Amino acid sequence: MTLRELFDDGGVTIGGWCAIPSAFSAELMGRFGFDWVCVDMQHGLIGYEQAAAMLQALSITDTPAWVRVPWNQPDYIMKALDAGAQGIIVPMVETAAQARSAVESVKYPPAGVRSWGPIRASLGVEGYSPEVANKRTVVAAMIETVDGMKNMDEIMSVSGLDAIYVGPSDLGLTHGMVPTLSPEPGSAHEGLILEVLAGCQRNGVVPGVHTDSVETALRRRDAGFKMITVMSDALLLRAAASSALAAVRGQTPAPAATTSTSGSSYA
Repeated sequence: MTLRELFDDGGVTIGGWCAIPSAFSAELMGRFGFDWVCVDMQHGLIGYEQAAAMLQALSITDTPAWVRVPWNQPDYIMKALDAGAQGIIVPMVETAAQARSAVESVKYPPAGVRSWGPIRASLGVEGYSPEVANKRTVVAAMIETVDGMKNMDEIMSVSGLDAIYVGPSDLGLTHGMVPTLSPEPGSAHEGLILEVLAGCQRNGVVPGVHTDSVETALRRRDAGFKMITVMSDALLLRAAASSALAAVRGQTPAPAATTSTSGSSYA
């Protein structure tokens, strides 16, 4: 199933996240059964050549792939799509104009300005054309700043924007709060996340969110989020290694850190 088909289905999708620059790590994530996997070029330690190899690895698992680009720039977006990403997550979107620019970078003319050169994107896609590509590709804008919150209804109204992806850590940080993916229920930080959710529901776009644990993911699902990342490969590795080592040593494992200062939890 393509990423577009998953979104058109309208159900909750659970995704994996790749921060480790490894095709094998990406393949493992793709084989675990996630609905989709995101290759993170913003905060993950992943360059373009590594991302291309990771997209190749994901394609053999038939798991649709997002790429979170480093920034809202046409070259980042177009090269990720040409390498085979089915969806693009754009960080730090603060205005409708920025959201419109992202959408236009994803879409071929006349819907956008994407340059023709689908070196991997066309592989295995029968009848690949600008029209087919425009229907297949999915665009998500991240709302994670004060200005993004202020302008969220205008951002969400941009034609061609499929989803809003909440980065809780930056959302908290830019509002003078501790950067964490799991703020306390009832806190002001939690209220900001739920405010974005309400905006998505009001404007008819898919609400997405980054989480740090099964517990947080379940809380977000129950609240109404439809696109949910559970944990990154780096955080999963850290948590599993810590737990196994503590068990062998007869110790109580430390809980996984949830602030950006942990070095493995962000968004």
